[in-house]
Amino acid sequence: MRGDGPCVLRSDNICVHRVGNGIMILCWAYRRSGTDLLLRMLTVALLAWPTTRALPATESEQRTSRTIRVGQDYPVKTIAAAARLAQDGDIIEITAGDYVGDTAVWTQTDLKIRGINGRPRLIAEGKAAEEKGIWVIRGGDILVENIEFTGARVANRNGAGIRFERGKLKIRKCVFTDNENGMLVGNDPSMILEIEDSEFGDNGAGDGQSHNLYVGTIERFVVQGSYFHHARVGHLLKTRARENFIYYNRLTDEPGGRASYELEFPAGGLAFVVGNLIEQGEKTENPTIISFGAEGYKWSRNDLYLSHNTIVNDRLEGGVFILARPGSAYVKALNNVLVGKGDLDLKTRADIGQNWRLDRGEFVLPEGFDFRLKPDSQAAGAADDPGEAMGASLRPTREYSYRVGTELLPLTSSFNPGAFQTRPRNNDPALP
Repeated sequence: MRGDGPCVLRSDNICVHRVGNGIMILCWAYRRSGTDLLLRMLTVALLAWPTTRALPATESEQRTSRTIRVGQDYPVKTIAAAARLAQDGDIIEITAGDYVGDTAVWTQTDLKIRGINGRPRLIAEGKAAEEKGIWVIRGGDILVENIEFTGARVANRNGAGIRFERGKLKIRKCVFTDNENGMLVGNDPSMILEIEDSEFGDNGAGDGQSHNLYVGTIERFVVQGSYFHHARVGHLLKTRARENFIYYNRLTDEPGGRASYELEFPAGGLAFVVGNLIEQGEKTENPTIISFGAEGYKWSRNDLYLSHNTIVNDRLEGGVFILARPGSAYVKALNNVLVGKGDLDLKTRADIGQNWRLDRGEFVLPEGFDFRLKPDSQAAGAADDPGEAMGASLRPTREYSYRVGTELLPLTSSFNPGAFQTRPRNNDPALP
């Protein structure tokens, strides 16, 4: 590249040339045998032209990201219209309000869809995209943020707030309520689903075959800081994924709930369950809280790691805290707190460390689901260091925060068993 533009800065034998597009070239010269040798060196330099480029753009860079706003005050008034207009790389902003029967299919990639000025509420009202749900997503690398999905029902009783069929999807700060399935996820083994700070409640058709969240045979499933409650006969969370990371969530059936399993891995897989509050309600029709491999172990590796969970059984007749079926699998459980009547039923290879059975008097306000340990609890600070497994930490670094979200924990050399590390202070209100 030659510095043929005007010199905009000179000092002794150094000169900076402008060559257009906001790019500068730094040149310097020295004298040898009476001849000036000009050595050129490209540097740096977007200065006042930050949006221009000197080098040819990649294909993704050549796409111009657009923002499409949806709402009554904008030309695009429906989500369905936005889905038809959207191109790869676009941002879809949906203004707060009720969108009734406004269903959509998303097939783009590198798409961001988010609610603004509050949380928009998508109410199915008898409508369903492709007779599947409020939204059908089969694109790639899509983010859905700050949207509520409610009322999905279809003829086969499998209507979903979102039917996810292909690609990578991240859900953040969304709510799924009163659907036949909160989300129903397909069986493409290349798919990835990540859920953060979201709520799934009162979903299920009441037939035991539909759930708050049902994840199919996908590559990886990650959920953090989310709240699952009151499934209608089905499970709070069911996943068939190859890899599962269940960190810092609340899965509680609560008074009036009739969920079956609170957490199920029917095909096994690799599962890390760390820092969760998991509770079985008194009206459940299934005595088991966590189930592993109920339909056989389908993956090449089937390991379940449970660390620092608080698992509560409110079923008066008792039940099973953790059930692992016979087969080629491994279970490691340590630093968990078990509350209520129940047993571990592990019919496969298992490494059971120290887990604590505590009475309700050890906690701040268990009837309000505040399962923080009292300062004088026998278990306070008594957990073993759980270390890591396959590169994933079994030590809690965050803590679930009601209603959704997590809080970063301070560095410490001692841990409580169970899901909660923070201790109550004077006048500290109980968690809801």
